[in-house]
Amino acid sequence: MKNLYSSLSLLIIFSTSIFAQETPKPATPSEKNTDKFKQMYDLLATPNMYRTASGAPGPAYYQQQADYKIDIELDDKNTKLYGQETITYTNNAKESLDYLWVQLDQNQQSRKSLSPLVESNKTNPAVDVAQFSRKYLEADFDGGFNIDYVKDAVGSPMKFTINQTMMRIDLPKALKFGEKISFSIKWNYLINNYMLDGGRSGYEHFDKDGNNLYVLAQFYPRMAVYNDVEGWQNMQFWGSGEFALPFGNFEVNITVPADHILEATGTLQNRNEVFTPAQLARYAQAEKSFENPVIVVTQAEAEAAEKGFSDKKKTWKFKAENVRDFGISTSRKFIYDAMAVKTGKTVSMAISLYPKEGNPLWEQYSTRIIAHTLKSYSSYTFDYPYPKAISINARDQGMEYPMICWNYGRPEADGTYNDQTKYGMLGVICHEVGHNFFPMIINSDERQWTWMDEGLNSFMEFLAEQSFDPKFPLRRGPPKNIVPYMSGDQKGLEPIMTNSESIRQFGNNAYGKPATALNILRETVMGHELFDYAFKTYANRWKFKHPTPEDFFRTMEDASAVDLDWFWRGWFYTTDVNDIGIKEVKKYFVSNTPSKEVDEFMKKQRRRDTAPGKMIYLIAEGTEDFKSELNKPFKIADYKELDAYVNEHFSAEEKAKLNEPKYFYQVTFDKPGGLVMPIIVELTFEDGTTETQKFPAQIWRMNDKEVSRTFATKKAITKIQIDPKQETADIDLTNNTWPKELVKSKFD
Repeated sequence: MKNLYSSLSLLIIFSTSIFAQETPKPATPSEKNTDKFKQMYDLLATPNMYRTASGAPGPAYYQQQADYKIDIELDDKNTKLYGQETITYTNNAKESLDYLWVQLDQNQQSRKSLSPLVESNKTNPAVDVAQFSRKYLEADFDGGFNIDYVKDAVGSPMKFTINQTMMRIDLPKALKFGEKISFSIKWNYLINNYMLDGGRSGYEHFDKDGNNLYVLAQFYPRMAVYNDVEGWQNMQFWGSGEFALPFGNFEVNITVPADHILEATGTLQNRNEVFTPAQLARYAQAEKSFENPVIVVTQAEAEAAEKGFSDKKKTWKFKAENVRDFGISTSRKFIYDAMAVKTGKTVSMAISLYPKEGNPLWEQYSTRIIAHTLKSYSSYTFDYPYPKAISINARDQGMEYPMICWNYGRPEADGTYNDQTKYGMLGVICHEVGHNFFPMIINSDERQWTWMDEGLNSFMEFLAEQSFDPKFPLRRGPPKNIVPYMSGDQKGLEPIMTNSESIRQFGNNAYGKPATALNILRETVMGHELFDYAFKTYANRWKFKHPTPEDFFRTMEDASAVDLDWFWRGWFYTTDVNDIGIKEVKKYFVSNTPSKEVDEFMKKQRRRDTAPGKMIYLIAEGTEDFKSELNKPFKIADYKELDAYVNEHFSAEEKAKLNEPKYFYQVTFDKPGGLVMPIIVELTFEDGTTETQKFPAQIWRMNDKEVSRTFATKKAITKIQIDPKQETADIDLTNNTWPKELVKSKFD
């Protein structure tokens, strides 16, 4: 049954087509949008038995496994690391392998590294003395791997070739499907002071007490990924693109000075050998505390230790199952607190280590935000599966590894701090702890696609921060925050689907824009229920596996029945912007008699054997008829033929449910921006009330320039506004309202 509004809308369309015939326009190219709504067969990899068209792992999906037994020793006095490892590599690919590729990411710190040479370099007219000395006078720091040997299982040397940050190990015979090979590597390297030499790990030196705080990662030769997508992922580590690693099991023994406190990936096997009895008792208490952190190593104990510089050693022993990497942090300066966190049926420990310089900020907030992050992320993905999550306070750092991460944020020397420091610290901890899900468990290729871990993780961080504190100053995720980037000079922009090393505005492109895109998908395009189900489906399909962008795109559509090809195409493969405006608003009133213009036209078109049926006419604003009738409100009872039609076709019960609009507005929307997006329209009525209507992005499929909608309302409209809550990243708000409003500048 068609309602009155539908009938009237059809009539307007019909009338418009009649007048178009009277004054034919010259032929013009079709405005139908064929590219922006076509399916992405031209962009996505072809589905196969490894990765299906639904976005799920296929029946032939496989992944390699690399297991490690590692012994390392830290020389604190000389800031040097010595290590020896045995890698057991399992080939689960159907094809045989003639060689193996191992990552030597620490070689980026070598004097022979090419990384500094690929960056444009201009003369800085003002350089402080220390920087000038290090740049022009001193020898470059040499922190690359020194490989002592590579040996097979019986101790015989193996042939290897080092190419910058990658090492190829040639096999004496091909490693066939299902076979394993074990080999050993011995190495050492000088640890970089990341405050001076940069890097994602290294040490921080404290001049006041002479201590070092170590955050150690990429500290061992690591197996590269081999998969169905590109064979070996042996792209060099230039610095921006992070890591691609296979899963495996680790046994790691770490020898450090006896007065150090240490944490690392995995479960500590010998806590009773490295903790004092008092610390053991406190840790046992922390395992039962789900509300508040328990101080395990006190500030007084840390301050006493940082004065000692023990010559004795302790070995901390860890085991970790099904992780892709391993991280360590150690120092005699560490305070240590912990609490238990329950996510679903699993219980994990939230742990923070920090020097006294981090207090009181870290003792108050760090472990609590860890616990909240695990709960929030788990609610959208899966229960956090690892036994712990650790936050390390490391100055000017923000980096993640399985179960452990380093995070910046310290108060002033007197212990005071402002909101910027507090929320900055909370945000980076939430973000880096969240990386346990993306990419430590949902193991995407960071070397190739930064957005798949940083963008998805920034979106999840956005959700977690909102629920942690409603006043949290949200940085990435709100659509309006990405507008300055998206509306910038196109010469400085790349699509999200750009290799990590080729992105110029890294934070905006790989973090902010994809986080915003997902927020818009959830809030505006799909809705919470459909989005959350599809997103959780993706997370569970690909946890402990290696997804690609296609797997994400396809799963989000497969699990929701929402066609999103237009969205991925526009937001991820182009640098187009969203700009939708109100081009024109025309008012109409209803009449039993046609306007002079319509009457003359119908007299010309009418034939002897035809006559129009009973009709209702909508008289447009701007005509003489509109002015003479003064835009009178419409009432069904005033139009006898319409009233008779209603009485004839509807029961009393049905008539009571009929809409009875009084005012009619035809709104024409144009689209100066390249993106197709939903149109969100807020109508404000003369009594101050509002109504919001949303039209799907597909409204643009037949015309990429402009579309029209007629609003039939019971109350007069005083204002029409597009995207009133700024939820679509519209770059120009000056064309979003009718009547046109003056938009205040940032200066105002």
